[in-house]
Amino acid sequence: MRRRRVPRREAPPDPRYNNRLVQKLINMVMYDGKKSIAEKIVYSAFDQLKAAVSTNDVVSVFHKAVENARPHVELKARRVGGATYQVPIEVRHDRSLSLALRWLRIAARNRRGSPMAKRLGDELLAAYKGEGAAVKKREEIHKMAEANRAFAHYRWYPSQHTPWPQRRKRRAKTRLSA
Repeated sequence: MRRRRVPRREAPPDPRYNNRLVQKLINMVMYDGKKSIAEKIVYSAFDQLKAAVSTNDVVSVFHKAVENARPHVELKARRVGGATYQVPIEVRHDRSLSLALRWLRIAARNRRGSPMAKRLGDELLAAYKGEGAAVKKREEIHKMAEANRAFAHYRWYPSQHTPWPQRRKRRAKTRLSA
């Protein structure tokens, strides 16, 4: 018997912009529970973004950057008949947001030679313009999904957790010697 499903907890909105997605980014940037440092990093990256784009609505710029990095399809490995296929599957909205924020964070951390706030601001600006490592990652995944579109019909196969229907056992044919 299965236990009950745990309800999803939504992160409360951040104090400065009153936005849940900004709070998710703060939580993703955070190391070792040091939220105040993560908030300083994200807010200074937003200040840098505000100066670069020359607009007061930095949250809409951030949303556009996340939307540019957000994947619509992803690949899942499926084993069918001894062969493993990369099957393209549509991504749920909340998972695609999580992937986009993760890719933005990883791309910012991989940039070297400047403080994290500047790297994050640069990556958000690049994603806003449709460039940068996070957007490149999304394009790469979409390209692979397009290449593996032939295997899309495998998406409806039951996963490994659901049992396959039992096969009937074949009777051994007895040869009558004449």
